[in-house]
Amino acid sequence: MASFVQDCVFCLIPSLLPLLLCLALRWPRVHRWTRQAVKAAAWRLWVFICLILELQLDVNTRAWTDEAGSPGTDVLSGSGRASDGPRLICKHTALAKYLLRHCGSLARPRLASWPRGDPHIQTLSSMLCGQHGDGLQFTRDHLLLRDGGIIALDWGVERRRWEGRKEHQTGGKALGCFTTTPPVLLVIPQSWGGMTPHLKLLCQEAVRQGFYVVVFHARGTAGCPLTTARLTEFGDPADLEQVVVYVHSRHPSSALVAVSEGSGSGILLSYLGESGSSSYLKAAAAISPVLLGQLWFETAMPPVYRWGALLHRKMQLSRYESSFRGVLDVDRALSCSSLRAFEETLFCTSAQLRQGAPRPPLSSGSHPPQGLAPSVAWALGERAHPAKDWDGYWERNEPLRDADEVAVPVLCICSRDDPVLPPASTLPLFLFQSNPYFLLALTDRGGHCGFKLERGRTGDEELEEGNWSHIAVLEYFRVVADFLKGEERDGSSCGGTSGEYSQAGQRSRSSHAAAPPRRRTRRPRLQAPEQSAADAEGANFTWKRSYTR
Repeated sequence: MASFVQDCVFCLIPSLLPLLLCLALRWPRVHRWTRQAVKAAAWRLWVFICLILELQLDVNTRAWTDEAGSPGTDVLSGSGRASDGPRLICKHTALAKYLLRHCGSLARPRLASWPRGDPHIQTLSSMLCGQHGDGLQFTRDHLLLRDGGIIALDWGVERRRWEGRKEHQTGGKALGCFTTTPPVLLVIPQSWGGMTPHLKLLCQEAVRQGFYVVVFHARGTAGCPLTTARLTEFGDPADLEQVVVYVHSRHPSSALVAVSEGSGSGILLSYLGESGSSSYLKAAAAISPVLLGQLWFETAMPPVYRWGALLHRKMQLSRYESSFRGVLDVDRALSCSSLRAFEETLFCTSAQLRQGAPRPPLSSGSHPPQGLAPSVAWALGERAHPAKDWDGYWERNEPLRDADEVAVPVLCICSRDDPVLPPASTLPLFLFQSNPYFLLALTDRGGHCGFKLERGRTGDEELEEGNWSHIAVLEYFRVVADFLKGEERDGSSCGGTSGEYSQAGQRSRSSHAAAPPRRRTRRPRLQAPEQSAADAEGANFTWKRSYTR
């Protein structure tokens, strides 16, 4: 009998173990120890994976700990203590003070800790997988450009409206805009094109908050047909300029704002610099922007991201391989192993000559290159011809080459642990400290276009799930619209300044639209101004546009 009981107990032990484990995990101390053990094992496995993939580990141990309470904030003008919250690095202006008072998302984010907060996990999930904007449907328009090229514009519509074939609602005031019509959000993807899950979620959130959303796809990307043997250079804003004019003509009463993702900041910042105060944009934002283009191409990138970007660009080029064989060495471009070599092969004459490709005729002179009408070649200016060398390419494509001409507020959201961009120590902080139109929100973690929010609860506070960058950008647009509207109202109460503002803007924009495209001259590289001059300028700065162009 005793042996029978022992056999029964021995047989029941495997089934009793899960029950005993569940009971043990109900004890807080056992539950905490088990969670720490699993997290430590997962961390060691992740370290091993990173070593295999040659991914750099984040040594900031504070990023992987769950700290009680809300993270502290440090909003200074380029100096102060480090914190888990973002540092708003900017010049002390009325707009900066207004943002601190009314833009709460810039002050108190609860960014995710490890594993969701790992920079590589955030980056890969935002680019390849993760939650998609399934509640959004896009309708495509194709816009014919001056040189015969075509770009694509995807207009976002909520799926429930799309299924019911209902038009956008135009009544009601949206997000404190200048008019009762909803604002238009122009979205610029990465330079290699395509819609990432991160971008789809941003579009879905913007539509939910009442924006008209339109996504700009450059020629030859995201299924857009390529009708000319010409690709878009990294910092060439010519196509974007025509898109902005077209979108404004479709919604002339709506406020127009723009946001870029990653390397898409190249053409956005270039457009803001070249258009100056004649731009139709009211405000702009850049999530994980490439501020120094040449440095980004020359800085070594982890192999996973480098080969991913190269594969995407090579697939685009191979699709139109036969069209480009007469102007560049396609085989050499497809065999490149770095982004710099690929970009130099496509757009620099020196690389094409070294590789034995036929040189485009008439690289300088009074006659247009083959395949371009004289009027189109004149409109394109120096971009009608390949750059002479790598340095010459960046003299006309560096995103911040005309930063002193920007006349609309620009918010840049960056993370110190971004694995795709150069180190945070290379950020041009002097630009944000001296230029009143540039603001930098710098966080300790967030990855590249990640910025996931923590899940769960902190005390009695429910933590919101989603992307902090999306919330911050959309709230920033609303607050800037309120601020500029208040500035106009205050100006009109002081003797009709608002009317002068509108008239000056209309004169500048009409002359800018009627005049032929202006040839860009080579400008000296951006250098840090003297602190005394910056302080002296801050005392007399006004947010009224000068409309110098």
